[in-house]
Amino acid sequence: MAKEKDAPRKVNIVNRRASHEYSFLTKYDAGMMLQGTEIKSIRDGNVNMQDGFCIFHPDGSLWVHNLSISKYTEGTYNNHEPTRERKLLLTKRELRQLSDKSQEQGLTIVPIRLFVSDRGFAKLEIALAKGKKLYDKREDIKAKDQKREMDRARDY
Repeated sequence: MAKEKDAPRKVNIVNRRASHEYSFLTKYDAGMMLQGTEIKSIRDGNVNMQDGFCIFHPDGSLWVHNLSISKYTEGTYNNHEPTRERKLLLTKRELRQLSDKSQEQGLTIVPIRLFVSDRGFAKLEIALAKGKKLYDKREDIKAKDQKREMDRARDY
């Protein structure tokens, strides 16, 4: 009899700083082109995406920069470069929409969440985002505090 496999651990790495710094207009799920040991590091949760951003190369492809996937501890000389650029895989229609909208003043493309799909592929959720002003951030913090106080009052 074969041993039962342990349930695969869900990988869900969220960029919390992005939701504080930006307001999201549209969201997309993109595949990523990875090398060798990168998927093993992702499954271990060794990813830092706080300073990540996406830009278009002249050939029309979308690349993510400053997405740091740490080296795999069990890797040998075949280990990957932690901060290399990674190509994102989207449909032509989605790429066209993103490139047209990202040309507007004040809009950028930021990674929000990194997860592993049911089929085992690493996916990056990206968003077309607009930077928040200081007073917008204060309003968000104030709304969170009020919601927290309402929840506490309801619990008692």
